[in-house]
Amino acid sequence: MSPSLFRRGEKEKPPDTEPEEARVTELDWICGEDKEVCQALLHTMFLDPRKISVTIKDAAKKAADLEKKKENERARMWYHVAGGLALWEGDTAKVKQYFGKCEKLAPKMGYELINKIPEKAVAKAQEYYKHHLK
Repeated sequence: MSPSLFRRGEKEKPPDTEPEEARVTELDWICGEDKEVCQALLHTMFLDPRKISVTIKDAAKKAADLEKKKENERARMWYHVAGGLALWEGDTAKVKQYFGKCEKLAPKMGYELINKIPEKAVAKAQEYYKHHLK
């Protein structure tokens, strides 16, 4: 008797799957056990802010102008740019200010985490940038 072409009745065995090794990124390594800071930075920081051709001041001005025009989504985007650049510069007050505006304009987009721990986030972002942007 030859084997069935369609293997009717035979259940296909799933391939042996080993648990995928947890991939540790440089940011994970820098943040260590503080997953809250890592999550906040994953959502807000730029990997290489030197490539952004706008200044914090200009991004904040564009955001404020758009907010006055009630273009909240575009304003939030520009506040995010300003906040990301503030992380790079290590300016905790501006990080609070700009990501606070982001949270106000888009409360369900996850900005509450960075606003809860801005000092720790700035410290870890600075550590990352010192290591990667020499």
